[in-house]
Amino acid sequence: MAKIERVLISVTDKTGIVDFARRLRELGAGLISTGGTARLLRESGIAVTDVSEVTGFPEMLDGRVKTMHPNVTGAILAMRAKPAHMQALATHGIAPIDMVVVNLYAFEEVAARADAGLAELIENIDIGGPAMIRSAAKNYQDVAVVVSPEDYPGVLAEMEAGGGTLSTETRWRLARKAFRITAGYDRAISARLDRVGETGDAGDLPAVLDLRAPKITDLRYGENPHQSAALYGAKGTGIAGAAQLQGKELSYNNLVDLDAAWQLVNEFDSPASAIIKHTNPCGCAAQDTLAESYRKAHECDPVSAYGGVVGFNRVVDEETARECAKSFLEAIAAPDYTPEALAALAAKKSLRVMKVEAGIDRLVVKTVSGGFLAQTSDIAPFDRASTQVKTRRAPGDAEWNTLEFAWNVAKHVKSNAIVFARAGQIVGVGAGQMSRVDSVRLAAMKAVLPLAGTVVGSDAFFPFPDGVEEAARHGATAVIQPGGSVRDAEVIEAADRLGLAMVFTGVRHFRH
Repeated sequence: MAKIERVLISVTDKTGIVDFARRLRELGAGLISTGGTARLLRESGIAVTDVSEVTGFPEMLDGRVKTMHPNVTGAILAMRAKPAHMQALATHGIAPIDMVVVNLYAFEEVAARADAGLAELIENIDIGGPAMIRSAAKNYQDVAVVVSPEDYPGVLAEMEAGGGTLSTETRWRLARKAFRITAGYDRAISARLDRVGETGDAGDLPAVLDLRAPKITDLRYGENPHQSAALYGAKGTGIAGAAQLQGKELSYNNLVDLDAAWQLVNEFDSPASAIIKHTNPCGCAAQDTLAESYRKAHECDPVSAYGGVVGFNRVVDEETARECAKSFLEAIAAPDYTPEALAALAAKKSLRVMKVEAGIDRLVVKTVSGGFLAQTSDIAPFDRASTQVKTRRAPGDAEWNTLEFAWNVAKHVKSNAIVFARAGQIVGVGAGQMSRVDSVRLAAMKAVLPLAGTVVGSDAFFPFPDGVEEAARHGATAVIQPGGSVRDAEVIEAADRLGLAMVFTGVRHFRH
């Protein structure tokens, strides 16, 4: 392979670029650069030629036009093995460019801001960068393209070992990565602009569903050992971007349950804990301290909690960690951990400890045969002012607080969902049954703690009075539900007959 003698550098992310450029110079490469990158290199004592000297034109139109010129694109695209190409370069006095080091305007960073206007979005669409990247990738046999700082060390190591050259295999690997980058960039632009209407207001759902995401890691297997699986997404927020602080490799099922736990605990303002088994909560509590919330969550169903996944909405302290260490748990998700908490958890070497940064996914996507379903997230907050008391008896203050708690938990239980609860603690959960009355019976059957004096949350309306009658039989005193059944009047009459308070929210929380 020919030695890399001429490199064009134009980067938005300047991480490591000074050291990379300096070592390229030490390997004998001449450098061409643009705008802020050229200024940074020059201030760092690195000799560099401005791209305007190569093109014969200054940067124009507020920097919109820098590199779109035959002296740049021709230098990149010319195939060295074609005499006609090389003759064309010679005729026009164009020197070949052997490496392109480019990363793009941070469009996705700007697009992630809710307040980003259309004009700002448009101005952060890179034009010359993708053209140079694609040109170099297309001509990978002669030109290396480097689009990420993470590739700088490997590229330098190979060049230093090979006398300033890179193998065809390396160029091909870099080219494939470059095409992934530009494809993702264009998709990000299209997806974000599809959410902007003529007035600049963001729409709810994109016109084209783009599911492209980088692979974060391969998983041992999927839901079952005969299924292969991997985690895809953006590093940073949520469970996909969580940092694993200790423990065994995460499984597919761990990740699904961790997400369920994390979403549930973030419903609450006070310290909260949730214990998840197979995506459903077998324990959840919100109390004055995190340790007390965990104890209350665990006592709801200690048998099911064995091997569970736990979520916390506060920094885990030593007391909470020691409570967790008393039981066998698969994984924990929390915003952070004190050093003392990590020390207490360290004895559980297999326990997966995840540090999670908050973030809201506003789009929920599922697969169906032949396609995808997409919907906005169910993030509607509970609003007591918009509820309606439908029975002769209104809830007391304590019942109101518990009804709100039960309602927030029911949102995270598979339909048909029934939750028995008392002050900041679930007592019984009925999940995924085909009839609502069976969910009530299951929740009562699963209850370890007394049901007398509890309230009941239901994710959807009671189609018949039997569900309310069953709840009252087990000691419930109040019910919260959306309402909307053709038999609402019969259900309300049953609640009045049994002395229950009943509240309609007008909002359904199915979770399939």
